[in-house]
Parts: sequence; structure tokens; C-alpha cells
Amino acid sequence: MIRQLKAMRRVPSLSREGTRHTTVAASLLAAYILAACSMAPQYVRPEAPVAATYPDAGGAAISALSAGEIGWRAFFPDPRLQTLIVTALDNNRDLRTAALRIEEARAQYDIQSADRWPNLNGTVTGARARTPASLTPTGSAIVSSSYQVGLSLASFELDFFGRVRSLNDAALAQYLATEQARQAVQISLVAEVAKAYLAERAFAEQYALAQKTLEGRQTAYKLAQQRFNVGASSALDLRSSETLVLSARVALSTLARQRAQAQNALTLLAGKPLADLPPPQALSAQNIVTDIPAGLPSDLLANRPDIRAAEQRLTAANANIGAARAAFFPRISLTAGVGTASNALSGLFESGSRSWTFAPQMVLPIFDAGRNSANLTLAKVRDNIAVTDYEKT
Repeated sequence: MIRQLKAMRRVPSLSREGTRHTTVAASLLAAYILAACSMAPQYVRPEAPVAATYPDAGGAAISALSAGEIGWRAFFPDPRLQTLIVTALDNNRDLRTAALRIEEARAQYDIQSADRWPNLNGTVTGARARTPASLTPTGSAIVSSSYQVGLSLASFELDFFGRVRSLNDAALAQYLATEQARQAVQISLVAEVAKAYLAERAFAEQYALAQKTLEGRQTAYKLAQQRFNVGASSALDLRSSETLVLSARVALSTLARQRAQAQNALTLLAGKPLADLPPPQALSAQNIVTDIPAGLPSDLLANRPDIRAAEQRLTAANANIGAARAAFFPRISLTAGVGTASNALSGLFESGSRSWTFAPQMVLPIFDAGRNSANLTLAKVRDNIAVTDYEKT
């Protein structure tokens, strides 16, 4: 009976302990749920302003290998052209800038993502101060010292309304958009190198043909001159033959200039002087892949990097709306510190010198002259611009 009475006396304390743990757990759960909230509107991919199928599209084109699944080496089998493309991918400054933009966006995302976690700093402070005699109750000057060592939590925001989370999502989307943009730049670079190379090859073959044409017309002019000297033809025939020679020279000079411009464009795209290249092939021997099924327009949404980049920018704009909306609500931050403090350096780590601070802060916007409203309007306008850019792409 005595044991039962003792057990019954312990029940209320256990109940109070359980109630306290339950309250703490409920508070933590509520804080977690609030932190998981987001004020950003739910993202919905805009309807693509294109037809679902191409006119007169056959079923064979849909089932065949799409253009996005064919590598550029399969498109351009010419070894010289492949060497030029590899050189451009390694040295082109535009592509290098795009790659550095990815590193920049990744660093920006890492910076923004760090705001979701508390920042702990080790602090060591020491101070000495002298109070003049006129300000002390004893009438004599006082020199005081203070020393402190500890850990501090610098203003950590409790993201109840998802402001930090929305900014983090926007930074992530911008990073992904930059990566897709680099792929788009790479595809454009490969296309530009191929176009410049084929233009150079075309001008080279036209130049060779124009050179043969000039040689033939020069031979014809010599014959016309001989006929004129013996009186077999008139001066008009001679001048007509001379005009053809001059026209051929003009055409040859024009093609030489165009070929030099194409070579300069190749050098610019490659990012370095061109040397040690495989021998060129004729245009008729290029064997460029031309029978490529386009696929369905809906497939382009997942295959084209420029479309994916535009959609990621739209996602970032959508997340920025959530951050702008969260600015209307209270912002709660925590500042805390723990360590040891003493008025003498020798007693800094003695017993009883432990110190701590805990300073929660809530900031509620009351009057900001319309700044938050303007920021929300700006975020919505930029979201509409991103939708338009996505549809245009």
C-alpha cells in the first residue's frame, strides 16, 4: 500500500513532465510547419503558344531518332571541321565566359543558401576604460577592465513565412538557368564554327573555279588580240574580251576577300591561330546529316537548353514573388551568445565566470512609404516578363 501511495504521488510529476515535453514538441512542430510555409505562388508551366504537331508530320518522324539525341560529331564527320570545333570548345572566350557565369551563379546560390543555417562565430574581446572622477560616486577616477571569450549566434532569421527559402529557390533557379544557357552557347558555337568552315570551303572552291575562269578568259583575250592584229576581228570584239578578263579578276578578288573573312571568323571562333589541321575536304565529301526528324513541338520543351533556361528564369521570378510577399509579415531573428567573462584576464576561466545572452527580435513593417508594395509589383512585373520571354523562346 505504501509503495502504491508513493507511486500515485509520482504520477502528477510525471504528468507535468510529459505535458512539458509535449508542449515543447508541439512548439517545435509548429515552428517547423511555419518554416516550411512559402508565400510564392504555385508554379504552373505556361501553355506553349505553338501547335501540338507540325503540319503534315508523319508517324515515322516521331519514332525516329530526334536531333537532340545526335552528337555534333555525327552531324559533321569531316576531321578538319571536328578539330576546329574541339579547338573552339576549348578556347572560345564566349563559351569560357558562359562557363564562368555558371561558377558565379553557383557561388551566389551558396551564399544565399547559407542564410538558411545559423552562423556561429568565436569571439574574444577585451576592453579597458577610464571613468573620470567627476562621473564616479566616490569622487576618484576608476579604470575598469573586461574580458570575454565565447560563441555567438549572429542574427539568425526564423523563416516562418518562407522569405529566405524563396530567395534560395530563386538563386537555385538562376544557377540552373545559367547552366542551361552555357549549353545553348555551346550549341550555337558548334553551329557557328560549322557555318564559318563551310562558308570558307565554299569560297575556296568558288575561288578555284574563278581562277580557272580567269585563265580561260586570258587565253581567249590573247587569241582575240592576235585576231585583231591580223585584221580578223574588230576592236569591239577585243574590248569585249578584255572586259570579260577584268570581270573575272574582280570576281577573283572578291572571292579572295570573302575567303579571308571566313578564315578570320574561324580564327575568332576558335580563340587561337589555326595550325596543324587535317587536310580539308570538298563540299561534296562532307556527308553532313540532313535527314533529321524534328519530332513533336512538346519534345523541344525538354530538349532545347534555351527553352529550359527560360523556364528556370521564370521559376526564379516566381520565387521572388514569394520573397516580396513575405516582406509584409513580421521578421523574427535570434541573437545569442555563450562564454566566460571577467574583469581580469587571469580569472577569465575560473568558476562562476560563465556568461550568456539571448536576444530574440521581431520586426514588423508598419510604414515603409510603399517600398514593400513596390517590390511586390516589381516582382510580379518581372514574372510577367519572364512568362513572355519563355513563350517567345
